[in-house]
Formats: sequence, structure tokens, C-alpha cells
Amino acid sequence: MSKFDGRQVNYIEGARRNVPGLDSLHRMTAMLLAEDVPTNGRVLVVGAGGGLELKALAEQHPEWSFDGVDPSSDMLELARETTARTADRINLHLGDISAAPAGPFDGAVCLLVFHHISPKSRVSTLHSIRARLQPGSPFILSHVSFSQNEPERSLWIDRHIKFGAMVDMSQERQEAARAAMKENLAILSPEEEKRYLQQAGFTRITQFYHAFSFRGWIAYA
Repeated sequence: MSKFDGRQVNYIEGARRNVPGLDSLHRMTAMLLAEDVPTNGRVLVVGAGGGLELKALAEQHPEWSFDGVDPSSDMLELARETTARTADRINLHLGDISAAPAGPFDGAVCLLVFHHISPKSRVSTLHSIRARLQPGSPFILSHVSFSQNEPERSLWIDRHIKFGAMVDMSQERQEAARAAMKENLAILSPEEEKRYLQQAGFTRITQFYHAFSFRGWIAYA
């Protein structure tokens, strides 16, 4: 038995508990990419640790190849476990976006990552993703995003924590999670998200996903 078996189960259960419609988000991502990515396309996955989106994309598009990048070696090992059946089409790289191959890629995906990236690093990260894409190629971006005006900000943080809380999660643990989210996550409003994509040179930016505290956009290089 792999040392990651238990972690893999916990990771998958946690992701599905926290992200409404996660499996549908993966299907939408695969469908939207397929509008432009060729049959033998090459796709970049930023923040590939865990491997859930890699697994979903690889299974839905058996002729695509993938490069995934993530700064956590443990999460990359978990991704290897998750994607073992399609490993021949997936290359994983340790590091941030600078560790990704230069491309050019036919599409790119970054799911549930950008709320961990500071605003001052977002445009440079988006620039680096766009630089690795063929002109006109699609980019899918999805993460936590809601109004940063009070009282809406605090209300949505509270809702986010309550939605993802386990049945037996104590009030004290919920309070700690709420404080950590306020302190550590770099959440932006949907309007700011679109502006950052525009500053990085992406065009035709459209929101395609909105599920509780999460949103998703498709844009083109």
C-alpha cells in the first residue's frame, strides 16, 4: 500500500467537500479547452499537486499530453499516485511557474491556486503563463473570489468556512480556520481578477463558473 493512500482519500474528500461541483468544474474545463486544443494538444497545469484536474483531463482527452508544475514535492508525489494510469502522458515539475517548460502549449489550466498567490505576484505569474501559450490558446482559471468590501467580505469568509466544515468540526476550529483565511488567503473581487488577466495580456475574458465562494474564467492568450 502506498504511503499516500490515506492522504489521497483525505485530499479528494476535502476538495469535493470544499468546492461545490468540483467534478462538474473539471468537466467544464475539459470541454472549454477542447474547443481550441487540438486532438494531440499539449496542456500546462499550474498548481498540479494532488492531480485531480490532471486525472480528469487525461481521462477525458486520451490523446492530450500534459506538463504539471507545483512547488510542493509531497503534493507532486500525490499527483503521481492520482494519475498513475495516465502517467505516460504526464510530466511533473517541482517549482513555481518558472519551472514549467517554455512551451508553446495549446492550453493552460490553474484551478484552486490563485487565492494562495499574493496580488503583487499575480500579474507576473499570469504573464509567465501567457508567454508559454500559443497565441489565441485558452486559459482556464478558477479559485475563491468575492467582494472585498465590508460587510460582504467577512460574510463570505464565514459562509466559505461553514460550507467546507466537517459535521464534527468544533466552533473553535471553525474560528481558527476563519482567522487563517482572513490572514493568509489573497482573495480578490471578480472585477479585480478580470483586470489582472487584462494586464497580463489575456483577452475575451468570460466568467463561466460561479459556485458559492468560487468563480472560474476562460481567457485567451
